[in-house]
Amino acid sequence: MFTGLVEIIGTVTSVIEQDKSESGGNGWTITIGGAANILGDCHIGDSIAINGTCLTVTEFDQDSFKVGVAPESLRRTNLGQLQVGSKVNLERAMDAQKRFGGHMVQGHVDATVEIIAIKPEGNSLWFTFKVADQDKDIMRYIIPKGFITLDGTSLTVCDVDDDLFTFSIMMIAHTQEHVIMPTKSIGDRVNVEVDMLAKYALKSLEGAIKENNGLEALVKRVIKQ
Repeated sequence: MFTGLVEIIGTVTSVIEQDKSESGGNGWTITIGGAANILGDCHIGDSIAINGTCLTVTEFDQDSFKVGVAPESLRRTNLGQLQVGSKVNLERAMDAQKRFGGHMVQGHVDATVEIIAIKPEGNSLWFTFKVADQDKDIMRYIIPKGFITLDGTSLTVCDVDDDLFTFSIMMIAHTQEHVIMPTKSIGDRVNVEVDMLAKYALKSLEGAIKENNGLEALVKRVIKQ
């Protein structure tokens, strides 16, 4: 579990599609450097979110760590587009001793969205994102003033257009200095994880409607109680 508060920005130092080393397991691996500030208490098997994707540390030293990336993660995220030199947002799994300043983030990316507009306003930046047709179902969980996680950053949704499948966020100056989003351009893709509480709420409601043979029957039952 994560908070969506990015701790540091790391740099990709290696991408191997078929890592035959013991820690690579003959699969896709990514090594991140410049991560010393989050590795002081690291252990093999720990979870670190890279651009909002929860991944398992398979090898590490004082400055860098390696993770394996499953095919499903490559399909769902922008990690497959990373190259040596790419900058990434990093966050360790939650520590029970620190303040919970963001929101509940699983590190399970739902899809990627495309940046279609970047507009400055004062010292803040507006970003507008387009959801692809095949992922439009996630729009059900995106509401104005609701939580959303973009490349691992906990943010507040500002505007939503359900007809165009778009939504916008505004990023303050402090956040701009500590995450990778401001380095991106129109057309780039960003990992998105919608609010998991919204998922649970909708799932429960859909189940209740089904059990009561429709919304009208459910409303009548609630009124009687």
